[in-house]
Amino acid sequence: MTIASPLPINQQLVLITGGARGLGAHLTRAFLEQGACVVINYLNSKEAASSLADTAPNRSLAIQADVCGPEVVQRMFIRAQEHFGKPVTTVINNALPQFSFNGDERPTAHTLSWEHLHQQFEGTVRGALNTIQAAEPGMAQLGFGRIINIGTNLFQYPVVPYHDYTAAKAALLSLTRTMARDLGPAGITVNMISGGLLRSTDASAATPDTVFDLIAASTPLGHVTTPAQFADTALFFASPWSRAVTGQNLIVDGGLVNN
Repeated sequence: MTIASPLPINQQLVLITGGARGLGAHLTRAFLEQGACVVINYLNSKEAASSLADTAPNRSLAIQADVCGPEVVQRMFIRAQEHFGKPVTTVINNALPQFSFNGDERPTAHTLSWEHLHQQFEGTVRGALNTIQAAEPGMAQLGFGRIINIGTNLFQYPVVPYHDYTAAKAALLSLTRTMARDLGPAGITVNMISGGLLRSTDASAATPDTVFDLIAASTPLGHVTTPAQFADTALFFASPWSRAVTGQNLIVDGGLVNN
């Protein structure tokens, strides 16, 4: 198996799940600004996805697909390759099952059910499994690929115990590390970026300002990380600069968690 030289971002085809709004929209803009071709995956946000695609019509494509469905995901990758004439080189597993960072409404230890956990595992872990398996043949053919999973710093610092969300992201971290071992020989790296509460996304819209202020006061950089700052790290993991990095979880939260 031949391992290719890392591709510059402006030669890549990047697929971002949940890429139409929130953090996903910032990730999409970051890669478009660097000259990449981008597939903007969405589930319900057709208008937002189309508006983003219109900002770079020759280098972007909006595709509706539920990442929980393996056949649907396979078709999305086939369509992307046919449209751009090359395989997907980078996948960012950003899609978030319906969730709100609202500490007052979260399931507690007494109300948490398997249904809560299952819903998060379906979108987070099953979705990532589907995209990785759909992307692998094309990446292996190229001898180059980047899988970037979006995690959370709640593993290390569960300031609010979002049991279902954090458990699914913890499983995704495990998948990140095991997939890195399996896919590395094909020139495919698998990494995770774990942020804290970002100011602001659709999911964090329900978070009170007092919580943001507390986080800022506890963070060495003195402010809450923004989605645009978080997206910078995705550019690193997709770029040639990360060629020797795989199976890693990089915490991007302004230094709030430092272990």
